[in-house]
Amino acid sequence: MSRPMRPKHPRKPAPKKPSSNQKDPVGVYCRVRPLSTEDGECCIEVISSSTIQLHAPDGLKANRNGEFKETQYTFKKVFGLKTSQIELFEDVAKPLVDDLLRCKNGLLFTYGVTGSGKTFTMTGSAGQGGLLPRSLDMLFNSIGPYQAKRFVFKPDDKNGMEVQNQVDALLDRQKRESQQSVPKTPSSRQRLDPEFADMINPQEACRAEGVDEDSSYSVFVSYIEIYNNYIYDLLEEVQFDPIKPKPPQSKILREDQNHNMYVAGCTEVEVKSTEEAFEVFWRGQKKRRIANTQLNRESSRSHSVFIIKLAQAPLDADGDNILQDKDQVNVSQLCLVDLAGSERTSRTQAQGSRLREAGNINQSLMTLRTCIEVLRENQMCGTNKMVPYRDSKITHLFKNYFDGEGKVRMVVCVNPKADDYEETLLVMRFAEMTQEVEVARPEDRPICGFTAGRRHRNQAFKEELTRQLQERGGPVNGEHPSVLTQLMHSFPPLPPCEITDPTDDHTLPRLIQVLEKRYSIRKMMVEEYNKAANMLKSMLKDFDGSLVSKENFIQEQRGKLGQKDSVISSQKAEVDRLEKKVKMLEYKIDILQKTTNIYEEDKRTLQQELESRDMKLQREMSDKRRMEARLQGVVSDTKHKWEKECERRVNAKQLEMQNRLWVKDEKLKQLTAIVTETKSDWPDQEKPQRPSRQKDRGPLKRSASPSPVPGEVYKTRSGGQAVEFTDIETLRQQCPTAPSRKRRSSESSPSQQEGNVETRCSVAIQMRPAGPVYQQPGYQKRRKPSDQ
Repeated sequence: MSRPMRPKHPRKPAPKKPSSNQKDPVGVYCRVRPLSTEDGECCIEVISSSTIQLHAPDGLKANRNGEFKETQYTFKKVFGLKTSQIELFEDVAKPLVDDLLRCKNGLLFTYGVTGSGKTFTMTGSAGQGGLLPRSLDMLFNSIGPYQAKRFVFKPDDKNGMEVQNQVDALLDRQKRESQQSVPKTPSSRQRLDPEFADMINPQEACRAEGVDEDSSYSVFVSYIEIYNNYIYDLLEEVQFDPIKPKPPQSKILREDQNHNMYVAGCTEVEVKSTEEAFEVFWRGQKKRRIANTQLNRESSRSHSVFIIKLAQAPLDADGDNILQDKDQVNVSQLCLVDLAGSERTSRTQAQGSRLREAGNINQSLMTLRTCIEVLRENQMCGTNKMVPYRDSKITHLFKNYFDGEGKVRMVVCVNPKADDYEETLLVMRFAEMTQEVEVARPEDRPICGFTAGRRHRNQAFKEELTRQLQERGGPVNGEHPSVLTQLMHSFPPLPPCEITDPTDDHTLPRLIQVLEKRYSIRKMMVEEYNKAANMLKSMLKDFDGSLVSKENFIQEQRGKLGQKDSVISSQKAEVDRLEKKVKMLEYKIDILQKTTNIYEEDKRTLQQELESRDMKLQREMSDKRRMEARLQGVVSDTKHKWEKECERRVNAKQLEMQNRLWVKDEKLKQLTAIVTETKSDWPDQEKPQRPSRQKDRGPLKRSASPSPVPGEVYKTRSGGQAVEFTDIETLRQQCPTAPSRKRRSSESSPSQQEGNVETRCSVAIQMRPAGPVYQQPGYQKRRKPSDQ
């Protein structure tokens, strides 16, 4: 059988905050630590009460953006080397304590690098109390006579307070006294350290003005630390187990019904005096994690948060008891945060757990810086980016303060030595950016509708009642008699008034004498009283006259003050306008600077790319030159080779032409001899026949008539004679090579060897060099150059 599911109740919405355009910037103060003699060079100079100048130390080179030049930074106030702790407290923490008494929250934290004096500023030393002990001292000096009894206010474990009646509070007090009566082990006893007893001089004690006397107050303190992004309670009492000790358990953050963050399960101790609060603080301070590093002998390895919670509730109409209504209880808190210092591992040379601690510290501080940057961008640009509060416990815990739940103030501690210049430069930039973040001004809490002065009337009523009881029952506990009784005793005593004898003439005259004496004393007292009254009246008249004149003077001064106020308001409006304009210009400058950085980065990238391409081009050019040199060598070798080849061929051609000319000369000689021999034979012979036209056409076009006989002489068309040398051409065709030609010429027939013509032709053929032989018409195909 399935059970019906319960309907889920919707989450209670956040209370609507009244819209208020009044915003205050985060108050950022700067404190410069005195430079010790062993530190050497100084890089910070205090120019005025609100400006410091940061200059790069000697030997530090400026980078390409000119980052290490002299720069000035402006704060709300700058505390120089000779600033005392009381001066710092009056300007920084005292207004936050005043707001705490008026039901307003406050956040004060110290920020800086390791060894810059943050812990000294927050805690102080013997005779020089810091911001924390002075805040507690001022708080208890202001509410001392108006504190409620212990356990009247009780935490409800949900970041709220409950009011108990007198009976429940008495039972809780008796239970606490019975627990304290049990003896503790010596190791668990906590004694007040002597250095805290002399921390604040009595002459430096201060108190707040205008404290509501018709309310009852109670102070609760808690002390936590954020170590490696985990929250630990420094006031938690854990039973020590010597066999198996347990490590401390971390706490978690939760959100209350008003959407405010708080540490769940954190110990809240009710304290009634400054000394008791000091004792609780020192008990938690001993558990805080500190270590020795290269830069600081006692370096804080965690962020410590000391929370002062003030609960106040109005008295009833009679001014005697506290109202039991929980809605009328107002709870305000002041958080004093001592942030761990940022550090570079290259300087501290941290290893192991120290390195891990430094990494977590730097990461949390970087998250704080990122949150401030996003808040500043949302306010100046009108964007609605999500602020990454949840990335770190320290920012998640204090997100409500930046959302308008109280004032935020920061004390930037700097060390002027030259070694911390780069870290100090980053701190200055963060502080400058933090001043531009505005936090909404908290609204005033509603006040109950009872008439004022209830406590005073109740005390006067009790005093009068005590006086009347004393008059009826005489002095109590040896108290002195009243003034009226002393005055009555100053009169002469009355004599006995009993008259027993009618003839007694002494009793009445003696009584009349005493009464006359008393009457004279009374008359004298009346005269003195009248004189005093007249003198008082004249003094009152004089005072009235002077008061009227002073009131007239005050009215005149008020008129002048009103004029001054109007001028100041107009000047404030002008200043606000100029500040907004300056902020807008600074924002534009930031945008231009970022754009310039982007362009410079692009320029550097393109320059590098151009340089790489130039180098590549140079390599290619060198390769090209090497290739050209190699090709020139090859060309020169090839040219030289072809020149030799051409020279050889030219020589061969010349030899061939010479051979041809020699052959032609030989033929011409032979023809001349033949012609001469033939002419000598013509008279005895018949006239030769004219050859036909077919023969005149030469060897290119041969007719069908029988070819002439080799060696036959025939007449040409022009009337001359010619000889057919067909056998010589046949001899060339049969002898393609020189050696074979020699052999075949020697083996030729006797008929061919006869005569000068054949012999000389064969010699010419033998002397012919090897070369290209071309085919002529009527000849056989000879060798080409490719056949060589």
